[in-house]
Amino acid sequence: MNHDPWIWIGAFLTLMIFSFLYKDNPFYKFAEHLFVGVANGYYIVFYWQNALMPNLFEPLGAGNLVYLVPLLLGLMYFARFIPKIGWLVRIPIGFMIGWGAGISIPAYFQAFVLRQLQGTIITPQSFENTIDGVWAVVILIGVICTLVYFYFSKEHKGILKPVSRLGIMFIMIGFGASFGYTVMARVSLLIGRIQFLLGPWLGLID
Repeated sequence: MNHDPWIWIGAFLTLMIFSFLYKDNPFYKFAEHLFVGVANGYYIVFYWQNALMPNLFEPLGAGNLVYLVPLLLGLMYFARFIPKIGWLVRIPIGFMIGWGAGISIPAYFQAFVLRQLQGTIITPQSFENTIDGVWAVVILIGVICTLVYFYFSKEHKGILKPVSRLGIMFIMIGFGASFGYTVMARVSLLIGRIQFLLGPWLGLID
């Protein structure tokens, strides 16, 4: 058994979190609040050292007065705590929404629309390998059927009905794969903590 005090602290905090599997209790709440507090403290220092200092205060100290604009926008967020001037918080929020939309929409369109279109285009090179050719056809059919399912301008009758039903199947397969990936990620975290308890703490495994 390891005698490192930090190993023991990590083990006890892990067991406190696992205690929630039985029921909500003070030990779990303590570990939860400790995690939130430590995480907030860490990120405050992280953003101060890696964002505010190099990107705002150091340029201001060098005489770049244009950085007063983001400084004022940031300070306007604190107007939320003063009822008389609370409306000022709308300015930085509106700026961030506009800036975020301008940055994210083209990137989202490039990543999820154009790339999707490229993935559904069947070319002669798609059939150089039989398996790749089959998957190219399956992807094309899945995209078309999914789009038909979300086509609400016309009632799903006739040929549209089975096509939209097939689209639902592809959507459910996508959701299932996404859920399975999430579960595997969480299980990997669980395995990591169990290995920590049995290995570095108790010394039962190498």
